[in-house]
Amino acid sequence: MKALYDLPAPAKLNLFLHITGRREDGYHLLQSVFMLIDWCDTIHVELRSDGGLSREDLTIPLPADDLVLRAARALQRFASPGQGAHIGVAKDIPAQAGMGGGSSDAATCLLALNHLWNLHLPLQRLEEIGLALGADVPFFLRGHNALVEGIGDRITPINVPAARFAIAKPAQGLETRLIFAASDLNRATPAAIISGFAAGSAVSGSNSAKSGFAFGHNDLQPVAQRLCPSVSDAIDWLGTHGLAGRMTGSGSAVFAAMPHEFELANAPEGWRVRKCSNLAVHPLVRWAVD
Repeated sequence: MKALYDLPAPAKLNLFLHITGRREDGYHLLQSVFMLIDWCDTIHVELRSDGGLSREDLTIPLPADDLVLRAARALQRFASPGQGAHIGVAKDIPAQAGMGGGSSDAATCLLALNHLWNLHLPLQRLEEIGLALGADVPFFLRGHNALVEGIGDRITPINVPAARFAIAKPAQGLETRLIFAASDLNRATPAAIISGFAAGSAVSGSNSAKSGFAFGHNDLQPVAQRLCPSVSDAIDWLGTHGLAGRMTGSGSAVFAAMPHEFELANAPEGWRVRKCSNLAVHPLVRWAVD
């Protein structure tokens, strides 16, 4: 019987996202809190002994050379001859949502193959491989909610209180490159004192405006609303439920903390709407070896 794994790849929300500057090489400097949630893709990984790498799309068609295959090829450089894998990807996290689905899939693939091929590569090496694939991959490899700064390379674990969230992803997606290329993007938000977020996060009660989940803002949101009017529609739709929505990451999904449970009704056709809980740690956090 061949060795195989069926493993989760959770999404994330950006609780806020500030652009604090831009380097001479064009990379943007950011400050954000990334929070894991229980909206997950599933990665099926099965050992091949012929050295081949293959991918099967178990739900929706994916690009021919996606981050999962690129992650597998990058890691295979450390494998013994003949070590290969067949990878099935069951997508549930929406694309172009700003929820990190592709990066999370790549991270789970790296963790799975590191075990399946008995490579025993340390977390630092996996992060180096992951960073070459995408700025968010190291966050998912570390497996803790975190303050993320710089170009996404400075990751500091942070505690986030347990909470429930409403997430709405319109049918229309949004490309990251279009937002960051915009001339009207605010790139000069002063760096926040993260203790302000931590103090706010500790506040309990139903008034989310006083909680850490309302800390800061998303600098990408005004540009996104101009490029993709559906972002404004989703924020307005959350408002009809008494929720103050904001955009997560650089995609079209918006979210809001839910002070209490209620039904999310009458979403427009083609939208993905879900109630999610945050995660204290990634389900595979113990798979990464320091």
